[in-house]
Amino acid sequence: MSYAENLWLFFLLLFGIIAVPGMDMLFVLANALTGGRDRGLAATGGIMVGGMVHTLNGAVGVGLLMHFVPVLFKPLLVAGAAYMAYIGITLMRSSITVGHDGPAGSRSAWRAFRQGFVTCLINPKAYLFILAVYPQFLKPVYGPIWAQATIMGLLTMLTQGAIYGGLAITAGRSRQMLVANPRATAFAGRAAGLLLFAVSLFTAWEGLKAA
Repeated sequence: MSYAENLWLFFLLLFGIIAVPGMDMLFVLANALTGGRDRGLAATGGIMVGGMVHTLNGAVGVGLLMHFVPVLFKPLLVAGAAYMAYIGITLMRSSITVGHDGPAGSRSAWRAFRQGFVTCLINPKAYLFILAVYPQFLKPVYGPIWAQATIMGLLTMLTQGAIYGGLAITAGRSRQMLVANPRATAFAGRAAGLLLFAVSLFTAWEGLKAA
């Protein structure tokens, strides 16, 4: 298999794992619906930076870190699920209202970025992807590992930006319909929180069952 074919196969797998609804996607959706397009894009930016960190972990994992990640996976999964459950509960308990000048009581863009970064960083789905896929595509025969990892990291960021960014823009436009309906706004925020909470429980249960 040539390097181009190897990279194309990696992209197809990457696109599939990012496009499947999960914690990252729901987090972006929650921020865009309750805080508008800018906060949705800020959350997307944080997730993209987290994706680069995952790529670095994957590259290092081909060497030494691979021996330790399986041991750490279970506590990381529990921590990630607990963090997302906390965000979900916070949204469910909130009374978010949206005005023409911005949403009251919503996250700042910087906070959405930071939480997006942490959300991606502790997302169990990302660690599963790294453990299962990265060792198959980072091969010395294709050149320096760091160069391959850089390209894979850029592909990860671009794919996340396209999928999550598009979702944030679409949801942000839908938000305009919520300005005149505070009850619908509160419902959207709480529904997004419930989804985050449900996904965190399901992810933790699936991971612990497989461990």
